[in-house]
Amino acid sequence: MFHRGEHAVQRRAGLTVDGWGSAGVGATIPQVAADFLSRQRLIVIAAADETGAAWAGALTGPPGFVTVPNDRTIVADRLPATGDPLSGLFDAERPVGLLAIEPATRRRMRVNGRARGDGGRLTIRTEQVYSNCPKYIQTRADADDSPAQSRTALVTDALTAGHQRWIAAADTFFVATYVAGLGADASHRGGNPGFVTVTGDRRLTWPDYVGNSMYMTLGNLELEPRCGLLFLDWENGHTLHLTGRARADWDPARAAAVPGAQRLIDFDVERVVHITGDLPQRWSFGKYSRFNPT
Repeated sequence: MFHRGEHAVQRRAGLTVDGWGSAGVGATIPQVAADFLSRQRLIVIAAADETGAAWAGALTGPPGFVTVPNDRTIVADRLPATGDPLSGLFDAERPVGLLAIEPATRRRMRVNGRARGDGGRLTIRTEQVYSNCPKYIQTRADADDSPAQSRTALVTDALTAGHQRWIAAADTFFVATYVAGLGADASHRGGNPGFVTVTGDRRLTWPDYVGNSMYMTLGNLELEPRCGLLFLDWENGHTLHLTGRARADWDPARAAAVPGAQRLIDFDVERVVHITGDLPQRWSFGKYSRFNPT
């Protein structure tokens, strides 16, 4: 499928190869990808709600909670829980982006398609399936799961001081983007702590580093600025979901002030959902990626 947003960004970045990005991605799940999914304990999903706001959320479970019954179908044996911004959205089929990430090995794969809830399960019909390189992934090892604790959700329209400290110290977050008629996408961003700059209770900025030049995230943002961010508290199981609008700044002088930045992405916060005790899984930190600019 031709994606004019990706095409525009690729040309602006100097890439002149046709068919790169969505246009060159197949829909079937190779056996090696099916095996990878069956081992995962974390998947990130992305979708837009009925208002058009984009959100990213996480589903976690023991290895085997994600299965692949055939080469066009993925099933997770759970749905977003109450309080999650994605809760209830899959009562009807809708576009979804999925990112499966294995921090211990720095492996990840992405799937875009359509999803629907079915008896407490999320069933995804794939339209695009592809792997990504290991750049900017920090290693983390699975730790013991924590006993169940009460979940509480705080909803605000701006970042609290605590949220700002959380984001400023983060080395990883996830991005949800979508374009009507072209689908949704979930992607990963990583760097050393401080790579996301907080400039107030409603504004974040992060650098866009060298990647695979597919520009699927920036291509979506070129056509639809609404997007969602997800920050995980890996050690304690809390989640921070943001929705708002993002814009790529191509000013080379501004990017030059940030090590490794090809361009900068400014994000304006419109709504915040902070869920304590959201995830039972825990991860212990290992090493920063050698690709992270310092």
